[in-house]
Amino acid sequence: MTTAQPLVPDQEQWQPWTPEELATFLSSVNRPWCVVGGWALDLWLGQQTRNHSDLEFTVLRADFVFFRQALNDLDFYAVKDGTFQFLSATCLPAEDIFQIWGYDSTAQAWRVDVMIEPGSSDSWTYKRDPSIAYPRSDMVLRSTAGIPYLRPAAVLLFKARHTRAKDRSDFAMALPQMSGQERVWLVRHLTLLHPEHEWLDAERALSAPPTAQG
Repeated sequence: MTTAQPLVPDQEQWQPWTPEELATFLSSVNRPWCVVGGWALDLWLGQQTRNHSDLEFTVLRADFVFFRQALNDLDFYAVKDGTFQFLSATCLPAEDIFQIWGYDSTAQAWRVDVMIEPGSSDSWTYKRDPSIAYPRSDMVLRSTAGIPYLRPAAVLLFKARHTRAKDRSDFAMALPQMSGQERVWLVRHLTLLHPEHEWLDAERALSAPPTAQG
């Protein structure tokens, strides 16, 4: 006799935690993780700049079990190509799963979007091109409250692939605040992966010396 799978909750029912709430739940986990997406930019800026429809954070595949234990009040669903599969307490995500949503059945709302990342405890690897790898200590920063988040240039590199309205807004907000070193990193990797990207023109315009006034 097979066990019936729970019905997948409404995908629109998000009430994401804040990074501060997530960090409280994960305070006992001594494994690498970091906030990514729009929330990472807000942690970098030190203030919330817009509403966020979800809360994304990354973990290493081998470490998922530790984060699941820390968030054991949530039900987890593996997400791939728009389909959802319930992950029972003893079920690990398959090797082709890179995204897992966490559902709070009490609140009847999704709380977190767990992204499985490659790399190791010491090395950060860009999942869309494993040749791009750096020491994790260079890629993960911490907010004033100690919450780990992905550095802004890497956040924008992820966002460059689809450039939705919110991604364009995040880029326009973040670019003038980024250091020269951060912008150089972004330009280097945009040029490598998206050489015709519109953001390269925006960065060149920002970096161009002012014209002389006659």
